[in-house]
Amino acid sequence: MYVKNRGEYASKHVLPKKLAILLCFASFFAGMFFTNRMWMVPDAKSIVKKTSRTGDEQHVDCDMKIVLKNEDNSSRGISGSQHSIETVDKAISDLEIKLMAARAERETVMKDTIISEDLKNVELTSRRKYLMVIGINTAFSSRKRRDSVRATWMPQGEKLKQLEEERGIIIRFVIGHSSTSGGILDKAIEAEESMHGDFLRLQHVEGYLELSPKTKTYFATAVSLWDAEFYVKVDDDVHVNLATLGMTLAEHRKKPRVYIGCMKSGPVLARKGVKYHEPEYWKFGEVGNKYFRHATGQLYAISKDLATYILINQDVLHKYANEDVSLGSWFIGLDVEHVDDRRLCCGTPPDCEWKAQAGNICVASFDWKCSGICRSVERIMEVHERCGEDKNALWTANFVQTTRSSSSGKIHMRVQA
Repeated sequence: MYVKNRGEYASKHVLPKKLAILLCFASFFAGMFFTNRMWMVPDAKSIVKKTSRTGDEQHVDCDMKIVLKNEDNSSRGISGSQHSIETVDKAISDLEIKLMAARAERETVMKDTIISEDLKNVELTSRRKYLMVIGINTAFSSRKRRDSVRATWMPQGEKLKQLEEERGIIIRFVIGHSSTSGGILDKAIEAEESMHGDFLRLQHVEGYLELSPKTKTYFATAVSLWDAEFYVKVDDDVHVNLATLGMTLAEHRKKPRVYIGCMKSGPVLARKGVKYHEPEYWKFGEVGNKYFRHATGQLYAISKDLATYILINQDVLHKYANEDVSLGSWFIGLDVEHVDDRRLCCGTPPDCEWKAQAGNICVASFDWKCSGICRSVERIMEVHERCGEDKNALWTANFVQTTRSSSSGKIHMRVQA
């Protein structure tokens, strides 16, 4: 028997070393190739195509998040997006208005050289909220009128401060400066201010024919200094019941743009030389026409939105000869509710007295023939005694009541008996 030796048999079954190394490298690279193919992440487009072919109601966004894709959710999402856009647009618009108002407030305060430094340092954004600011329009020659008001319906000293802190009511005599700055007239007002502390000085030159710009400057300055719900203008020869005024305004505190007073529409006087002559009479149509509806100038009130509107647009608001006409013209074309309340223009006794006895106390009393209380220095005390509200009414009145508002833009008639 022929037997092969062990070495010869083994040599036939062993691979050459170089071939073995070559096969190892080939296996390694083949493994790397197939591994990468198996773990490659498909892109979003391929997934969307596959899901759309299979009818699946899902798709993948660029962040690989699964989102429902049915038609109901899609349409609901579109309407939701439109609502969100409208909400954002409204918020941006409101912020723009507030920003414009804040800028105008700061510019008004900082450029007014008469306003005290203490007021200039007040942070406007953190101001206290007040119910109303009452500006009593006065002149350099009206010292006796101011003293008669102080002696009747306007609190003095600590009571005036208490009125601000506890009742949220600011009262100031409103006056500008003379044509001769720092002259004797201005010094007299400064001395009176140091005694009573009840003036609001305006960056304005006083004069009878300058009442329209004074009114505009008053509202712009007042809304810059005090954050109130209402801003009131009253003449210094009118009697006012403060508690009744506060409760009357509180009825409208939920309304955004409200203009309150005794509404009238008097004739446009074209003839020169007469009182209340209107140089721009031709703008109101034919001779003999009447003005548009506006509040009589003895006393009226506007909400904060309207005062802010005056502040922002003060440089472009046109001024007519009569300040009450000018104020009414500034609101033409705006969505403003005109409130005609005859309690703001009662007559002097016996008219206001009869109404007070009937429980229908007047807000303001004056004589139409004098555009104020005739001989007010001598008679305002009599009016106060016969037509004034209870002395404790101001400190106990409820200023949070509201009533149902009428449709915006229409005149709200509340004619008293």
